[in-house]
Amino acid sequence: MTLLTVSLINQPYNFHYSFVKNPGKSVILFLHGFMGKIDEFDEAIQLLGDNFSYLTLDLPGHGKTKVLAGDEYYKIENTAQGIIDLLDQLEIQKCYLVGYSMGGRLGIYLTLHFPERFIKVIIESASPGLKNNTERLARVRQDYQIARKLIRMIELNDFKFFLDYWYNQGIFGNLKNHPHYSDMLTSRLENDPLHLVKSLQFLGTGYQPSLWDKFRENQVTLLLLVGEYDQKFIDINTIMCEVNQSSQMQIISQAGHNIHLENTVEFVEHLQNFFD
Repeated sequence: MTLLTVSLINQPYNFHYSFVKNPGKSVILFLHGFMGKIDEFDEAIQLLGDNFSYLTLDLPGHGKTKVLAGDEYYKIENTAQGIIDLLDQLEIQKCYLVGYSMGGRLGIYLTLHFPERFIKVIIESASPGLKNNTERLARVRQDYQIARKLIRMIELNDFKFFLDYWYNQGIFGNLKNHPHYSDMLTSRLENDPLHLVKSLQFLGTGYQPSLWDKFRENQVTLLLLVGEYDQKFIDINTIMCEVNQSSQMQIISQAGHNIHLENTVEFVEHLQNFFD
């Protein structure tokens, strides 16, 4: 096993990533969600052991990754191209992909625009975006209000209050009662909230172009994972399977939106079975 943990200067990004190379084993690229970072899938990777190689990274606005150019490089199109450039520099021609929530939306974009780079893809608690301009405008306004709340918490030096507010959302189910919830908060608090604001503004669901039409034509085999307590994404992912025959859905027990934390064992079992 070879472990590389470095910050790669890759204009217009300085990506902070970890690449665990197990000889002869296919690579899984993991993409975390909003407010996550490079350690998001550590427990799952530990359970997977040396069955795969692993590439994890801090997405723009998160962890130690730096955006070296304008704010437009927080957008999904540019972020996706930056990740493809990173794969090229690491000489990874094809890999598996796992994306969670925001990272899942980014994973869908990557799958649809660079299908030749991915063997199979797992999308956890995500969607191809909003279907029309009315929905996107409403979400932009909602994200603007969330960003204002986050900025206010920054001014009050109370980022933790914002995190508690965020995880009170119904899609997260009983996450706040999970024994690892406090550890997750500790990791989230290592982010710079001012950079998170830019991620929310430019990589949020409202700013993302709708991928539904292109999703219908997808040929990459997809596994869509949703938690049993996350009815919103059960409904969305059911429609995704209806419009694309290359997709299948699994509902994970005892989990809301954050499946890989709430039910890591079942998450890993599905990952192993699907990628094997």
